[in-house]
Amino acid sequence: MKIIADMHTHTLASGHAYSTINELANAAAQAGLRGLGITDHGPGLPGGPHRYHFCAMRFVPATIAGVRIFRGVEANILDHAGRLDLEQDVLESLDYVMAGFHEDCGICGQDRDRNTRTLLAVMENPLVKCISHPGNPIFPLHYEEVVMGALATDTALELNNSSLAAVSRKGSNDNCAEIARLCARIGARVMIGSDAHICQGVGMFDQALQLAAEAGIAETQVVNASWERLLDFLGICE
Repeated sequence: MKIIADMHTHTLASGHAYSTINELANAAAQAGLRGLGITDHGPGLPGGPHRYHFCAMRFVPATIAGVRIFRGVEANILDHAGRLDLEQDVLESLDYVMAGFHEDCGICGQDRDRNTRTLLAVMENPLVKCISHPGNPIFPLHYEEVVMGALATDTALELNNSSLAAVSRKGSNDNCAEIARLCARIGARVMIGSDAHICQGVGMFDQALQLAAEAGIAETQVVNASWERLLDFLGICE
């Protein structure tokens, strides 16, 4: 299986990442990727950019270094009602939206039942295309319910390479393996992302691809393993 677009990357604007959009795009080109998602954290995360950052993403060229740029966000879930940290009109202006639980954003995450209900509510938002790193052990979930919800709403669940490589969210591996097995059995969509916070991390998918293969996830389930499938999933015409 070949991933053709890295749809989860962060720039300097996230406040704890270390590369520019141009640096990420050049790294994507060197890695042979056709697309790159810029998904800086929403403003609810300490150090994150102001909402104007996302309003102004129209200034980012559609193509840099021969790589198609997808203007996105990794929005933060702020409360158990599933509220995100950008308004709907801002989200609508972007190419796509990821959403996920993060520390210091309002939810203290050890209540598995409430976390699951919250994520199911978030996936009901048609603008949310992908749930980032759902295997985070700090925010436990009822994984079968989440995968069933992802199937029902046509939301992709991310296999996050940084989680599996223990760069972030240590202790995620067993949870990610369970999610991957459930996705393979139930047929939910999957997105494979690097979660790069520096340009050298762009296109790093090895652990996530290995997990997908071990779980038996079909290539057709992975939204960013085909250019046509990715554009169709995002509702983008070219």
